[in-house]
Amino acid sequence: MEEYYKDDSAALFLGNSFEILPQMKTESVDVIFADPPYFLSNDGITCSGGKAVSVNKGNWDKISTLEEKHEFNRRWIKLAKNILKPDGTIWISGTLHNIFSVGMALEQEGFKILNNITWQKTNPPPNISRRYFTHSTETILWARKNDKSARHFFNYKLMKELNGGKQMKDVWTGNLTPQREKTFGKHPTQKPLYLLEKILLASTQENDLVLDPFCGSGTTGVACKILKRKFIGIDLNEDFIKLSKERLIHADEYKKF
Repeated sequence: MEEYYKDDSAALFLGNSFEILPQMKTESVDVIFADPPYFLSNDGITCSGGKAVSVNKGNWDKISTLEEKHEFNRRWIKLAKNILKPDGTIWISGTLHNIFSVGMALEQEGFKILNNITWQKTNPPPNISRRYFTHSTETILWARKNDKSARHFFNYKLMKELNGGKQMKDVWTGNLTPQREKTFGKHPTQKPLYLLEKILLASTQENDLVLDPFCGSGTTGVACKILKRKFIGIDLNEDFIKLSKERLIHADEYKKF
């Protein structure tokens, strides 16, 4: 298992998570954040910049059957569980296209779902078909191993402080990824930095090891750099790994925002 990029707190691997995860040390990771394929590339259209564009992201976002989709989710979640520490937690984001399969797969593979976070986007693309409601939310599931002895970390006090002294609820509202976070290139499903920072602040401590098995543009890694966490990212697309590398190298530039 050879790193594509490595520095004192982060490592990137170019390859398939199904091949790389089994090579990682058992129960070595504190937290996993995963933004797996949503499998919504169905030759439909959406709106981007006021224009109708294809929803297709690439072959990595296509799948033939419901059974194949669910098998994909069960396989990678099972591998992720093996490298997650007994008290560790996993976060998985998705939309209606995959999140129900993800939730079922988590329970089937021995996880307990802790929260169902709804990320409400304040500036979603409009629904150009006008045949149903505008899609403005994504779901992020937070789970731990279904073991009564597990004691996962949750920074309740900090979350309350960030929420003006009140308990933080499971609906988080904010913008889509701003243009300034796409300086080094674009990823079709790039998450905004503030979202990953909140996730890491809630569930990790300094020097914890965070894994992203579908790291895409590397937002998880940038957040880890800013918050002084260690990071491992995996992606099978070389263009995305190159983008992640550039963003990790220049992670300090995001602090000014």
